[in-house]
Amino acid sequence: MEALSGLLLVLFVAMISGTVVSVALPQIIGALNGTQSQYTWVVTASLLAATASTPIWGKLADLFSKKLLLQASIVIFLIGSLACGFAQNTGQLIAFRAFQGLGMGALQILVQVIIAAMIPPKERGKYNGYLGGVMAVATVGGPLLGGLIADTSWLGWRWCFFIAVPFTVIAFAMLHKTLKIATVRRPDTKVDYVGATLIAAGVSVLLIWVTFVGNSFDWISWQTAAMVGGAVIVLAAATFVESRVKEPVVPLHIVRMRTPALAIVASLAVGMAMFGGSVFLGQYFQIGRGYSPTEAGLLTIPMMFGVLVSSTISGRLISRSGKVKPYIVVGSVMLTLGFLCLSTIDHETSLVVIAAAMVLVGAGVGMSMQNLVLAIQNTVPLRELGAASGAVTFFRSLGGTMGVSVLGAVLANQVATNIAEGLAKLGIKASGSQGGNLNIAALPEPVKTIVRAAYGDATGHIFLVSAGISVIGIIAVLFLPSIRLRESVDLAAPAKVEEPAPAH
Repeated sequence: MEALSGLLLVLFVAMISGTVVSVALPQIIGALNGTQSQYTWVVTASLLAATASTPIWGKLADLFSKKLLLQASIVIFLIGSLACGFAQNTGQLIAFRAFQGLGMGALQILVQVIIAAMIPPKERGKYNGYLGGVMAVATVGGPLLGGLIADTSWLGWRWCFFIAVPFTVIAFAMLHKTLKIATVRRPDTKVDYVGATLIAAGVSVLLIWVTFVGNSFDWISWQTAAMVGGAVIVLAAATFVESRVKEPVVPLHIVRMRTPALAIVASLAVGMAMFGGSVFLGQYFQIGRGYSPTEAGLLTIPMMFGVLVSSTISGRLISRSGKVKPYIVVGSVMLTLGFLCLSTIDHETSLVVIAAAMVLVGAGVGMSMQNLVLAIQNTVPLRELGAASGAVTFFRSLGGTMGVSVLGAVLANQVATNIAEGLAKLGIKASGSQGGNLNIAALPEPVKTIVRAAYGDATGHIFLVSAGISVIGIIAVLFLPSIRLRESVDLAAPAKVEEPAPAH
């Protein structure tokens, strides 16, 4: 439990660092005299580095000392956090955020791999409940903490990065003392650097595309053709390399197995629906309803409550029964129902109704997200645990990034249409910039009301899209085989067939 406390603490710090800057970003970019494109890259840089490196960290965990890798990733994250806090311009901040993202991605996957290497799948359910709870608190608590820091004059935005340092140091000391995990020496180990480079390059191009499509250029454009086509070619080359090398970063035979393949599809859907949907709730409360950043963070607590309670209870029930599929199916259904409820909201919907829908979404995430990782971990041997965990985490992050981009485009189009219609009723002709970066507080009251209503009413549309995406997850998990979690850390070795004795 001491080692687990250190693991959960470092996971919490890593995850909260990804969300704590979201509310304070306008203040940060203003202080560093940055531009709108740099604003986007402060978020994108860490996300790119974390997502693209996840499969590589997972594979390294199969080949080298897990504890040593965890300590190295803590140091990378610590240095990155300090560097971000001392950044003097936006160029430096973007570079340091990318470096910090390497540590964030490593910590998120290595904590899961180490827990899986220490605890059999049947017992792992309740510990996954703790993981889900930590992720919930970090995801929802990050913007709230960022809002409090941004609103506190004597702290300043730099503490959005500095605040992680003392907790990271404490976690490092705890893990150095308490984490005992055997290291399996494999002298014939070779890291597939070519495959790792191709995967990171292909995924990075794809993530850059989904980040800027719909804003900087159209979905159907030469930029889209060049970036998507280039990413497909690079990833095809990576697949060819992975199918030929002895130690692939992403073992293709695992991805082709029924349980991992379906769990990856479901994780993509859950990631797209959950990350894409939850990102815009904060915007809905601030722009559509007029609440402050701190108040918006507090209003998302029902979702955190749903994740915390459902992940803890379902984890214990899974450990008791050894069955994981029923909980994943129920979670996927609850996630879809929650998004369907949120799809009915507008700028005047009762907060009680919204809170109830958020509890449903949170409960669905808590019952499905970590248990999909558990389902995959149960099907692979210990030597491939890191690569398999890295693959499902990678696809979930990729789905989340794509979800944010797609839903953001849907929201922007709907907001522009709503504002144009509202202004037309006032006899004002809408310009092409309507629905862009509007300073709502400076607008005249009638126009301000139209803009708030436009954002509030448009948000329901993106949750309807989220519900449609999450239906794909339901279909995938329904086809999962009935999984009985094993009680051993590793898969049983195949029985040796005895050779018949030679006849005399």
